[in-house]
Amino acid sequence: MQENQGYPSLSKSYKGSFPFKLCTTSFIYPDHYIPNVRMLGPYLDEIELLMFESRGPDVLPPPAVITELNSLAAEFKISYNVHLPTDISIGDRDTSQQQHAVETLTRVMTLVRPLDPTALILHIPFDERSYDDSLVAEWRDRVHRNLQKLKPMVGKPHIIAIETLDYPLELIGDVVLDLGLTICLDLGHLMVYEYDLLQIFENYGANTSVLHLHGVESGRDHLALDRLSDTSAASVLQVLKRFDGVVSLEVFSYDDLRSSLMFFENRWGDELRTRNA
Repeated sequence: MQENQGYPSLSKSYKGSFPFKLCTTSFIYPDHYIPNVRMLGPYLDEIELLMFESRGPDVLPPPAVITELNSLAAEFKISYNVHLPTDISIGDRDTSQQQHAVETLTRVMTLVRPLDPTALILHIPFDERSYDDSLVAEWRDRVHRNLQKLKPMVGKPHIIAIETLDYPLELIGDVVLDLGLTICLDLGHLMVYEYDLLQIFENYGANTSVLHLHGVESGRDHLALDRLSDTSAASVLQVLKRFDGVVSLEVFSYDDLRSSLMFFENRWGDELRTRNA
């Protein structure tokens, strides 16, 4: 195994190997964005830049890092998508918190604009006490109003991709589509919360730009893919066969990424051999 900067390298390139772009996160190695991209860029089609936190000093990369990330994209022929901060919510009941969320997201979107990201992944939590119709309607109104404020911040609104969380996608799906945005189907989240993967993809796959893929076991997610049951793996493969966007292996360590790539490659190969038999 090759070593670089003291970190183990992947053993082969997966660039252009699948009908979709294969991607992973910028937190594979315990280091900053630049070292992660340097290590991963030669092997994958895209990197998911994780910007989970918005509060505190130095939580977002400075402009100089964005400039270098742009150079690395050209060097390695990769693209980026950006996971926007998760510690804020445009659906918050508190109007000041809503405004803070909109301002923060606007700042991050502006910061990463030079990278021409394929997607901006956005969490919109549902923190109401129940799915009572009136509570849902009020939440949807807040979300719709604030998404309208965010749309002008990007040249192409469809790059804003709303990620599936713990609540039914039907609560927000029509809002997303009416605004011309897209969906990030987190297959791990859907499996953890026992939603019907195939039915949701049937309903929303045409408007999905990014899939998040990771292992799930005993209610835990973001594990290596080899932790998936055979039944879950089979459902995932059925989705992947019909998808040509970005598939991000959303794991956070080298060991989990390596195991996931091996599992993914073997299962995908098995699927191709079965179809060609």
